[in-house]
Amino acid sequence: MMDSKIILFQTCGFHFLFLFLHSAYGDMSYSFPEEMKRGSVIGNMAKDLGLDRGALSDRRARIDTDGTDTRYCDINLNNGELIVADRIDREGLCGEKASCILKHELVLENPLELHRISLHIQDINDNSPQFKEDFINIEIRESADRGARFVIEEAHDADVGQNSVQQYNLKNNDNFILAVDENTIELVLEKELDREKQQEINLLLTALDGGSPQRSGTVVIHVTVLDANDNAPVFSQAVYKASLPENSPVDTVVVTVSATDADEGVNGDVTYEFGHVTDDVKNIFSIDRKEGQIQIIGDIDYETTTSFEIRVKAKDGLGLSSYAKVIISITDVNDNAPVVNLKSLTNPIPENVSPGTEVGIINVQDRDSENNRQVRCSIQQNVPFKLVPSIKNYYSLVTTGQLDRELVSDYNITISATDEGSPPLSSSKTVQLSVADINDNPPVFEEQSYSAYVSENNKPGSTLCSVTARDPDWRQNGTVIYSLLPGEVNGAPVSSYLSVNGDTGVIHAVRSFDYEQFRSFKVHVTARDNGSPPLSSNVTVSVFVSDVNDNSPQILYPAPEGNSFMTELVPKAAHGGSLVSKVIAVDADSGQNAWLSYHIVKSTDPGLFTIGLHSGEIRTQRDISESDSMKQNLIVAVKDNGQPSLSATCSMYLLISDNLAEVPELKDISYDEKNSKLTSYLIIALVSVSTFFLTFIIIILGVRFCRSRKPRLLFDGAVAIPSAYLPPTYADVDGTGTLRSAYNYDAYLTTGSRTSDFKFVSSYNDNTLPADQTLRKSPSDFADVFGDCNGSPEVGTCFISSVPNV
Repeated sequence: MMDSKIILFQTCGFHFLFLFLHSAYGDMSYSFPEEMKRGSVIGNMAKDLGLDRGALSDRRARIDTDGTDTRYCDINLNNGELIVADRIDREGLCGEKASCILKHELVLENPLELHRISLHIQDINDNSPQFKEDFINIEIRESADRGARFVIEEAHDADVGQNSVQQYNLKNNDNFILAVDENTIELVLEKELDREKQQEINLLLTALDGGSPQRSGTVVIHVTVLDANDNAPVFSQAVYKASLPENSPVDTVVVTVSATDADEGVNGDVTYEFGHVTDDVKNIFSIDRKEGQIQIIGDIDYETTTSFEIRVKAKDGLGLSSYAKVIISITDVNDNAPVVNLKSLTNPIPENVSPGTEVGIINVQDRDSENNRQVRCSIQQNVPFKLVPSIKNYYSLVTTGQLDRELVSDYNITISATDEGSPPLSSSKTVQLSVADINDNPPVFEEQSYSAYVSENNKPGSTLCSVTARDPDWRQNGTVIYSLLPGEVNGAPVSSYLSVNGDTGVIHAVRSFDYEQFRSFKVHVTARDNGSPPLSSNVTVSVFVSDVNDNSPQILYPAPEGNSFMTELVPKAAHGGSLVSKVIAVDADSGQNAWLSYHIVKSTDPGLFTIGLHSGEIRTQRDISESDSMKQNLIVAVKDNGQPSLSATCSMYLLISDNLAEVPELKDISYDEKNSKLTSYLIIALVSVSTFFLTFIIIILGVRFCRSRKPRLLFDGAVAIPSAYLPPTYADVDGTGTLRSAYNYDAYLTTGSRTSDFKFVSSYNDNTLPADQTLRKSPSDFADVFGDCNGSPEVGTCFISSVPNV
């Protein structure tokens, strides 16, 4: 027996052995006491599984819960120890159940392994026995017989087993003793009551548990002595059972209990109330004191509690009572949709991963039971991924085809989970996956080839064109750098002609181009990305140089040198339209810049001669008369068709005579208005000196003329010269380049040179004329070619005449 005013509380430490079990299916079991501190070691899982400590971190080891959102333990990846992660209260988790087991799972990846962990929570004596009330009022009639029994509600201890209530002690008194039979506690009247002596009796009842240290709880039993009430209420059945679907609406009647009392009047009035129940039960159920109906007043969730055991008390008007048990079973309703949890995800994924690569682990949970808990998991169509069932409710997300970031860079994968309840419930989760780029695409030019057009004489640094290449890769793999492929243009490095901007692809001219040197050339541009290894592609750029009118016409005939002269003989009998001579010119430009036109800008007799606008042929406009001056000087201008137009001029000297004897002088017959007087004096002097010499020549020519059979015409009907004075042979030279007509060279020799006739064959074309030279020739140049005319058998003077061959 213990004093009623003293409650002893003692504490001491617990030491438990940890039990580890292996099963053929990878199950592990640990046993440890409740209320261990956070961080306390439960066991070493790495050692128990035979794994290296580093393997847990490498394989992303983690603890997953089964059917609950609370995780009570965790794993230390550094040493493999299983530690307490949250407060573990066995009474709060398992209530009055004798066995309290928490289900956890150890998940290992690469490869995926699942080990079930059973945590056996052992009870410690952390709860003292408690009575429902601090005072128990009992009214007993004094007529109660000795040995009468009065049921007392037992004390409740949240602990189980040896730590629960093990014994009761009643403080010594004169009237009552305590009888304990299993869970029934009864006061036994040992000595009859005498209301006249004692109307009230206070008894101290102590409940003791079996823990160490031992805990206790007390209640004061207040006995009121009344007149006789010798019948307690009696329930219709000792145990009431009911089945209730979860989520049943409020005010639903679960069960009705009924008790009867044989007494009459107040002694037979029965009322009902709950015995010792938890606060959770009080928040969910209520009992009608008069009718005994148990109704729902709160929410019922199967996933929280699957059954309730309620103790109901029936009490008559004078305090006699009896107890019955009500067991309410909760049936499951499919009210929980599956939950899709993403446990692991590799993100981003390289686009070159092979089909079948695992990129994520999905876990599906449904808190319902039986068929309501069976879940089918599926993935949306038209994505290169699928779900592969793995262990238990785990799925692996794997690739089914080749990925290409350039086609699809991101995937939103919707995973749907549907249970087999009626009606079925479903949920979905969207997983976002990015595809990481690899350098698998070379730059591609927008065009197969490029053409650039530039006018000659361009400024160095001017822009020719721009090349553009696209690379669908990302970031540095798609960054394009341009460069010129090494090569040569006309024997010089390509870099001395062009440069390319490495970032923009704009091609610039390094120097000025000359159309007359080259008209086009090709270079190769390389586009390279910044990937590793880099990829590249080439494109051909054709550069076309367009002509600019930067070259004046060049007169080939007559020779433009001022220290030489070339004279044409025109027969006196020439009719209008007769071909007299031809001006030959070329232009180094091309196209319309090389289209030449000929104009007589000045002449001795403006109405006597005309020149072909495009042919350069000089013809007579009318018949030659006796009044026309023997010496005719023409200044011819040759113009091109460029913008602006360029031109060149030359002087053409013509002698109107039928034979050389009539020519007074040959050395200076140029026309110069500014020095006309000086020229006249010089001509007079020259004629005086040459008269004797010409007289001698005329005599010789006369002798030759008499010997010849008949005169011969050499000027195509334009000018008639006796063959006694001029050889009948001449050389034909075809025009080339810009010379559109063939022209002939006739050699005129002095009298007596007939036996020394020669043919002059030479053509002016690109094969014989370098680009930096001209066709201008003076009489001295021709003398170098043909030799000295004095080398002929007869001494004389040599003349060269050019007559176009129309």
